[in-house]
Amino acid sequence: MRFRDRHHAGRELADRLLERSADGQVADPVVIALPRGGVPVAAPVARALGATLDVLIVRKIGLPGRPETGIGAIIGDDPPLFDGPSLDLLGLREDQLGPVVAREREELHRREKRYRGGRPPPRVEGRTVILVDDGLATGVTARVALRGLRRRGPARLILAVPVAAPGSADLVRPEADDFVCLHQPPGFRSVGEWYDDFDQVGDEEVLAVLRDLGPRAPGTPPASGTADPGLPPR
Repeated sequence: MRFRDRHHAGRELADRLLERSADGQVADPVVIALPRGGVPVAAPVARALGATLDVLIVRKIGLPGRPETGIGAIIGDDPPLFDGPSLDLLGLREDQLGPVVAREREELHRREKRYRGGRPPPRVEGRTVILVDDGLATGVTARVALRGLRRRGPARLILAVPVAAPGSADLVRPEADDFVCLHQPPGFRSVGEWYDDFDQVGDEEVLAVLRDLGPRAPGTPPASGTADPGLPPR
């Protein structure tokens, strides 16, 4: 299974989640995206379920010199979670990665300020939380996010991704109450190889989705004239 782009992947994921919703498995949902790539995937999911969409800022800790290769992740000001087997394989120690962690934490706080604008995190206690990303490579970012959300007391925690490395899927599955994944290819090498268009998602696209689908004060209608960046025509 391949996806044309993240919007296409999100629509396919939404169809799968609607099946669970029909069975009563998705009560009082809130959709949480991992920015930036998870946001355009999450938008069709939120629309299909009639749910609010929000973001959870988690930063991948990349291998020095190869930042696209994730070997850990951080959320908020919590200590980093590292992928132990990867560190062992690469001959790295956690204390060697201090500068990388500091840089990623600075970017994490920048994005929190940019995307949240002082708005508090969404209420998740007692609700069905659907965490969405555009795919799982090592899975360490999703594990950090799931643990952070679990501490906030959701009634049900679902991880939903279009594609995942089979080994990473096995690692994250115990962290969630349900794991929805459309494709676990045995020859997985990277998330992007399963998309025809995997261009980088920018801040402005994230902000546009949040203006359209994000939390707002009671009685406040969606922004008028906001384009739907998450649901282009089929």
